[in-house]
Amino acid sequence: MLEKIEALDIQCFVFLNGLGSESFDGFWLLVTKQITWIPLFILFLYLIYKKLGLKQTLILFVFVFALLTFTDQTANFFKNTFQRLRPCNNADINTFIRVVQVRNSFSFYSGHATNSMAIVTFLFLILRKEYRFFGLFFLWPLVFAYSRIYLGLHYPIDILSGYFFGIVFSLGMYKVYKILQKRYFPL
Repeated sequence: MLEKIEALDIQCFVFLNGLGSESFDGFWLLVTKQITWIPLFILFLYLIYKKLGLKQTLILFVFVFALLTFTDQTANFFKNTFQRLRPCNNADINTFIRVVQVRNSFSFYSGHATNSMAIVTFLFLILRKEYRFFGLFFLWPLVFAYSRIYLGLHYPIDILSGYFFGIVFSLGMYKVYKILQKRYFPL
């Protein structure tokens, strides 16, 4: 069963990765960098500050920092435990896929997908009543994580697993946030 899932994962990767072309490589290399998304992070800060004020924004920042630290370290733990080769390092497929970028770390599961989904989910849970359009920000993890497939760095299962863990961790952090907010820093 696992072999069939892995084979399907590789087929899906080869298809999605094969959609790329050299003329778009520069764009996707830009998309995959966290620094590219600084304007989005500034927008998040502005939206939070506008609705919650300075004190709550600082408190929320601490929770986001803790969430990111947890998701990132957990992703690294899984990568080092499972040690799944990235597509770019997989000798079975790296001769016929598009390898735009190479990383020597492991693939399962995507930290980019986990972190971006965790941030957006956590902020969505907090701000969904304040901003009806906030759900549109879920486009960020989709684009951000697809860049990892495009570049030859992650399989679709790595991305989907990252999304899953990002959502689960953000739901847990949201519950902790709401409990502590009610007790120690009410709005």
